[in-house]
Amino acid sequence: MLPTATYRIQLRNGVDFDAVAREIPRLSALGISHLYLSPVQTATPGSAHGYDITDPSEIDPVLGGRPALGRLSQAAQAEGMGLILDIVPNHTAFHLSNPWLQDVLRHGPASRYATHFDIDWSAGRLILPFLPEPFETMLDRGDITTITTPHGPALRARDLTIPLAPDSDAGTGTAQELAALHEAQHWRLTHWVLERDGVTHRRFFNITGLIGMRVEDPAVFDDTHALILDLADKGLIHGLRIDHIDGLADPAAYLARLRARIGTLPLWVEKILTRDEALPDWPVDGTTGYEATRQITRLLLSSDGLTRLTGRWRDDTGTTAPFPDLLSDARLDILRYELAAELLALIDLARPIRDGDPQLETGDESLREAIRALLLHFPRYRSYLDDGPPSAGDLRLIQTTADSAARTLRDDRTLRRLTQALTLPATPAETRFRTRFQQVTGALAAKSLEDTLMFRYSPNLALCEVGIDPDEPPLDAAAFAAWASDRAARWPLSLTLTSSHDTKRAEDARARLIAASHRPGDMLSLMADLPDTFAALPPASRWYIAQSWLAIAAAPERPDHPSLPERLARHIEKALREAKQVTWPTHPDPAAEAPALAAARHLADTWRIPPEAARHLIRLGEEISLAQLALKLFLPGIPDIYQGCETASFHLTDPDNRLPVDFEALTRPQPKSTLSAAKLDLTRSLLSFRRRIAAETPLAGPVTAHPDAGILLSTPTARGTLWLHIAIGATADKGEGPPLWPPNPGHGPVCLRHHED
Repeated sequence: MLPTATYRIQLRNGVDFDAVAREIPRLSALGISHLYLSPVQTATPGSAHGYDITDPSEIDPVLGGRPALGRLSQAAQAEGMGLILDIVPNHTAFHLSNPWLQDVLRHGPASRYATHFDIDWSAGRLILPFLPEPFETMLDRGDITTITTPHGPALRARDLTIPLAPDSDAGTGTAQELAALHEAQHWRLTHWVLERDGVTHRRFFNITGLIGMRVEDPAVFDDTHALILDLADKGLIHGLRIDHIDGLADPAAYLARLRARIGTLPLWVEKILTRDEALPDWPVDGTTGYEATRQITRLLLSSDGLTRLTGRWRDDTGTTAPFPDLLSDARLDILRYELAAELLALIDLARPIRDGDPQLETGDESLREAIRALLLHFPRYRSYLDDGPPSAGDLRLIQTTADSAARTLRDDRTLRRLTQALTLPATPAETRFRTRFQQVTGALAAKSLEDTLMFRYSPNLALCEVGIDPDEPPLDAAAFAAWASDRAARWPLSLTLTSSHDTKRAEDARARLIAASHRPGDMLSLMADLPDTFAALPPASRWYIAQSWLAIAAAPERPDHPSLPERLARHIEKALREAKQVTWPTHPDPAAEAPALAAARHLADTWRIPPEAARHLIRLGEEISLAQLALKLFLPGIPDIYQGCETASFHLTDPDNRLPVDFEALTRPQPKSTLSAAKLDLTRSLLSFRRRIAAETPLAGPVTAHPDAGILLSTPTARGTLWLHIAIGATADKGEGPPLWPPNPGHGPVCLRHHED
């Protein structure tokens, strides 16, 4: 059963399988073909998202367990709908509730699960950076004791209980005996600050609480996927989304193994494609759709207005460096701090390569500067070099990176030797270095751009979005059509999203920021009229806070959500920490944050009734929201709707975009002449059309742009041609055939028609 439209639901936070089942009639009437669920396997206690899985072999009882999942699947199939699951092969939780990890802590390298986890046992004992203070300090204070549990002896460190080796003496009592007991374990408890540069396991990005899994090992693949494959075999699920494919040692081999096991079950990968990067020729149905968000946003932006805003932002902030230099600075910051452990691990892996080459007599600093230069100049998330012949594209990518990096070094011999190991590894040591290097580049790309520079660089926050490079220029209709046609030809079943649990802003919040590029004068007027509390803030903070306020201004408030001033302040707190300039996620400075948070709260209180300039932008933003939605529903591929976004959605980055959705309110009629009513009607109309048309033959392009008509696009269907005309700030009515939406064109910015052959 191929999807025609998916609906993403974030489980947990009060949403379990039975709650989702209650939404099936409404979503079926909306035109949804598949429910698209966040991870369902057992996660850490109190998990808000489910990506911190502790037991891959169990459906989380918090969600209702396997029986409730079975009921949900049956209810969906009874309505002609299917289930898509989000699975996480890259990592599990580095948490004491993880039963496989508990076994490793108790038995060390002899554990059945020791090689399931990506642990460097050659580095010594497994580092557990869980303590609020150094171990010796807590030991001297009497915070370290031993106990006997039903599973064997354990060490207690305040509220932590860590399994001890089976032959450990739980009766140990003196500080000296406890220290000796600790030294005898397969693990070492340490102060949490050691996570920066002392961990001995592969992490997800810089998140120490998530440990890499070695799914490249067939036995590990079988154990971690047994439950999911059983669900597929029994027909309970009808598609899979693969989280963080770039973290795996060998994505192509993993996907080949998975495809061989699941047959024709639809399969999508979370993959960020940069600029002109193409998805590798993997056995998948496409991506989760971030590249669609990128191109839709670029199409809807105004080039002239964006240029004006960028120039003013640079003048106000005194920023003269080009964007690539700003990105290099962010990358260097991440390598020094957030990914210091990963850099040190790469140096360790590179030593055997250096030591095995008699022509290379250099020290560790040469390794450090060579690896750092390669990482800093790597322009994508990762390459895909594996045991097969290297592709021409990957060879060019590595060589271009090496040439750029070499120009920054006095002596490039070490760099060239490591480049050879990346492209043509001749020993197991070189292969291990290549594997880890490719895993680290993606972490560096994400942490430096998405989680750092996008909170520093703020001429227009619509471009500070997952999958977008903020310095990319807007697209014209012809370039957009060429991209859409190419994507449809290669991956006709790719998902098309405009909001997700990971996007920096919900689609309608982003639309208001796009509106600022069409009316830059109004945006600059808001900047000039900011309250006096902004006077002492750095200009970059003023720009960021003003745009963040605009993104959520006048949004309806709910009693089960924080107030709008508090939502804005919480977001600004996160933004300041992610920018990593005056305060940091690991080392927050409340005093440095206080003025910006106070200004944000004051702005939201003072401008509860938005100024006239903001009202202009909000109204235009509604038009752009409808244009954005129309593009998603028009494009070849499969439209993906994030929970609640069938109506107006104004959220900032997580956790704001993961606030509970009032599903009951979505069952009630929306007030007429509102954005919510228009979005709901447009969604229902186009999904109904796609269900009739695309269920027979999915929309597969090409997409044609028609000149001299602004944004006028057409694409063939099984029965004719679908037309979309967008006229932002004007009236759309062009195209051929009777109207699909609105029923009476000529009164809004969007017109969709279908001409039957």
